[in-house]
Amino acid sequence: MHDRDSGFTLVELLIVVAIIGIIAAIAIPNLLRARIAANEAAAIGDARTVSSAEVAYSSSNAGAFGTPTCLATPTGCGFTAGTSSFVDTQIAATSAGAQKQGYTRNFIAGLAAAGVPDPGIGTFVYTAVPAVLSQTGTRGFAIDHTGMICFTFTGAVPPLNGAALDPTCTPLK
Repeated sequence: MHDRDSGFTLVELLIVVAIIGIIAAIAIPNLLRARIAANEAAAIGDARTVSSAEVAYSSSNAGAFGTPTCLATPTGCGFTAGTSSFVDTQIAATSAGAQKQGYTRNFIAGLAAAGVPDPGIGTFVYTAVPAVLSQTGTRGFAIDHTGMICFTFTGAVPPLNGAALDPTCTPLK
């Protein structure tokens, strides 16, 4: 009996390596697309969370919206002790240019609301753009005080008109 009869030949090993390479070439782009889709869904979800928190805040603040700091710690903005946060501190922290799940988030406060004690604002825009275009996301998002979410296919912030979305923006459906 010879040792040459046992083991794999070089050709067999090359075929296995080639098959693994083909499978990887198919799977990796799909995984990247799934990660981008998850990042975009998280950005949209956070935008909706901020919008809902702002609606709750304004209904308790004579119709004025609040800054992310006020949403996270309303007692520091004139609310009574024991008032629950309108949004968690992680989302409030990402509103200042921080990155979360592949997106850079920003909060743009409008002018002070008339007839409301400070720090009440009349409008706001919450934006989310990919930290690395085509790797962490492909679309840019924004939501304003109306609750409408707009997006761009370029990854840029949708068109704004001050601290509000421009009416020409592309709405998310």
